[in-house]
Amino acid sequence: MNNTSQTSPKIDLEQLLRDGNIIRIKPQGYSMYPLFIPGRDEALIQQTSSTDCRRNDVVLYRRDRSILVLHRIDKITEEGFFMIGDNQWKIEGPLRSDQIIGKLVAFVRNGREISAQNPFYRFLSSVWLLLLPVRPFCFRLTAFFRRICRKPNS
Repeated sequence: MNNTSQTSPKIDLEQLLRDGNIIRIKPQGYSMYPLFIPGRDEALIQQTSSTDCRRNDVVLYRRDRSILVLHRIDKITEEGFFMIGDNQWKIEGPLRSDQIIGKLVAFVRNGREISAQNPFYRFLSSVWLLLLPVRPFCFRLTAFFRRICRKPNS
């Protein structure tokens, strides 16, 4: 989270989570598109133990000495957690369990709160995770259709 004003206090999201709060954040960037569209959607995150995390869960974690990231768990092995953004095809990991600080419990889209346990959401996100090996092809195909569907300039 960027602190754009020198007079406003820096918010410690990790401390808020440790204190038992559910935090509401607006994810930046497009790594989790289309689940999160910057400026529109919000994520509700609650502190969690890494033992409560499963494949397909969206978790908030801290890269070593770096930024907070909100990505989906692709797999969990003895080595650690392997993460991926919904709009990516390169897996990040292994991450240690102590890097995970929270888990998505719901998201807000157009003012409507949707549980991360919603069966339709879980189904769609599971299918998208299974399509990981063909995501590069899907992205190229989408770009191709966008190009051919554009109206020619008059």
